[in-house]
Amino acid sequence: MVKKEKARVKTSSPLVKALLVLFMLCMAFFILGPLAWLGVHAFVTNWTYPNLTPDGWTWHWWTRVLDDSALEGAIRNSLIISPIVVLCSMVICLPAAYAAGRMTYAGRKTFLIGMFAANSFPKIGLFASIATLYYALNLMGTVVGVIIIQLLGTIIYMTWIPAAAFAAVPRNLEEAARDAGASKFRVFRTITLRMAMPGILVAIVMSFLASFDEAQGTYLVGAPAIFTMPTEMYSLVQNYPIQVAAVFSLLLAFPSVLLIGLARKHIVGGQLAEGFQIK
Repeated sequence: MVKKEKARVKTSSPLVKALLVLFMLCMAFFILGPLAWLGVHAFVTNWTYPNLTPDGWTWHWWTRVLDDSALEGAIRNSLIISPIVVLCSMVICLPAAYAAGRMTYAGRKTFLIGMFAANSFPKIGLFASIATLYYALNLMGTVVGVIIIQLLGTIIYMTWIPAAAFAAVPRNLEEAARDAGASKFRVFRTITLRMAMPGILVAIVMSFLASFDEAQGTYLVGAPAIFTMPTEMYSLVQNYPIQVAAVFSLLLAFPSVLLIGLARKHIVGGQLAEGFQIK
């Protein structure tokens, strides 16, 4: 009890509180500062040093982004390709996740660890090797090629997190439902899938963001025929005014902020962390 009281006194001292406040302010500055900078530059006519305020405000840069055929095409490609990638990832990975979470078989942990290890190093070397295969299969510069390259980044999320969600479903509930006369499909639909759904939703969100933000592989196999929003940023930085890049960056960040906000309850609740534990 005495040790706990001492620890409580130490953490509630004015110096510790001041340091915590300073740390939170620094984190807020480095996290929210760039977003605030983008938000301001997306609406200014011009803002040059050493002026402390912008020269004026305008919606012109937003209309310019939406009227530019290249930028509009990149937005359309991202909004079409990413959902397709997530859907393909669900079809491929959810059965594997169910098997990993509900069944015991030789090599199960090795399979999961190997999948995680494959994503623990820079993928540019892997993308370069895949590009040589793409040339042989005539997949360079095709939508199918981009979907496959983005699919690689979603597999870990769509397998690990749902596997943990399926493993957390109590088996006694399923057995009780079977004893009551429910079929296997009904047990899976009403109990197993329903209880695992929060983890699956987190996996869907993380997979969508991984696909939506993927740039290296998409640029390598898609350019110059197919550009998505992240790959179009390379051209924006070099060839467009800074205000256009700011508008496009906000549009690129919006789905991430929106989806993370919607899935916040499950992410903060531990679904994401539990999805990367091997049991």
